[in-house]
Amino acid sequence: ISITARRTCHGAGTPAADQLKENPMGLFEKLFAAIQYALPHHFLSGLVNWLMRIRFKPVKNLLIAVVGGIAGVDWSEARRQEYADYDCFNDFFTRELQDGAREIDPDPGAFVSPSDGRISQCGRITNNLILQAKGHHYSIRSLLANDPASAEFMNGFFHTIYLSPRDYHRVHMPANGVLQRMIHVPGRAFSVSPGTVRQVPGLFARNERVVSLFATPHGPMAVVLVGAMLVSSMDTVWAGTVTPPRGRRVKTGDWSRRDIQLKKGDEMGRFNMGSTVIVLLPPGAVSAIEELEPGDIVQMGQKLGRLR
Repeated sequence: ISITARRTCHGAGTPAADQLKENPMGLFEKLFAAIQYALPHHFLSGLVNWLMRIRFKPVKNLLIAVVGGIAGVDWSEARRQEYADYDCFNDFFTRELQDGAREIDPDPGAFVSPSDGRISQCGRITNNLILQAKGHHYSIRSLLANDPASAEFMNGFFHTIYLSPRDYHRVHMPANGVLQRMIHVPGRAFSVSPGTVRQVPGLFARNERVVSLFATPHGPMAVVLVGAMLVSSMDTVWAGTVTPPRGRRVKTGDWSRRDIQLKKGDEMGRFNMGSTVIVLLPPGAVSAIEELEPGDIVQMGQKLGRLR
C-alpha cells in the first residue's frame, strides 16, 4: 500500500510544567474539559435545539447575524442569500450551497471528504485502536457499539474531520455505497473542540452518535456522525431526524432490504450545529491516502485517498 500521509503533529513528551510553558492554553483546556464532566449535556443541547428553531423574525435574524458573523460564515457560497430566506437559525445553519460551490473529485477510484472541516486525525487503525489525540486511543468496537462489522476495519484506515460553526454542515458520501445498517448510540455530549479532544479519553466513543454502515464495491464503509455539546441533533436522508428524541439503549436498524443506494458526493445526513465525522475503511480497500495532517482544512468532495 502506498501511503503518502505519514506526517503527524505529535512531538516528544515533555513534563507537565514545561508543557504548560510551551502551551499556555493547556491549563485552560484541562479546566474546560474538567468542567464538562459535571454539566447537564443534553439539557443544554435541548435548550440550544429549541433556540435554533425559533421562527420569530427579530430573534432568528439576530441569531443568524450574530452567530454567523462571529463564526465567519461565507455567505457567498449559500444558495439563499437573505435572512428572510431562512425560517429559523437551524435552517440557516444547515444551509445548502450554490451549485458548483464544491467539486466532487472526478477520479472514479477516489474516496472523498464527507464534509467541510479540519482533519483531527487520520491514517492507519492500529489493530483495534483509532488515534484520537496524542496519548489517547479508542477502540473500533466501542465506536461502533460492538457491531459485528467492527472486526472488518481492524488495521484499516480512518479519517476524523472536525466541523466548526462556520463550516457547511451537510454530510455526503465518501464513496458509492448501499446502506446496510444504521446504529443510534446514546451517550454524553462533550465538546468536540480540539482542546477537549486532547483532554477527554475516548471522547468519540463516549458521545452520542449515529453510525451508518455501507456495502461498497471495495468492502464495508462506516460513516459516523458524532454529536457534541450544544449539538447532539443529527439527521440522515433516509430516516430524517435520528436524535433527539434520545434513548437509553443502542438501537440498530436493518436497512439492507430497502435498497438505499447513494453515490459518491450524495448527501447522506447533516448536523444541527457543528460536530465531527469519522470515516472507516478496511485495510484491503485502500491503495493510497493523500498527504494530510492534523489541522489541515478539507472541503466536502476533496480527495482523501484512492480505493483498490
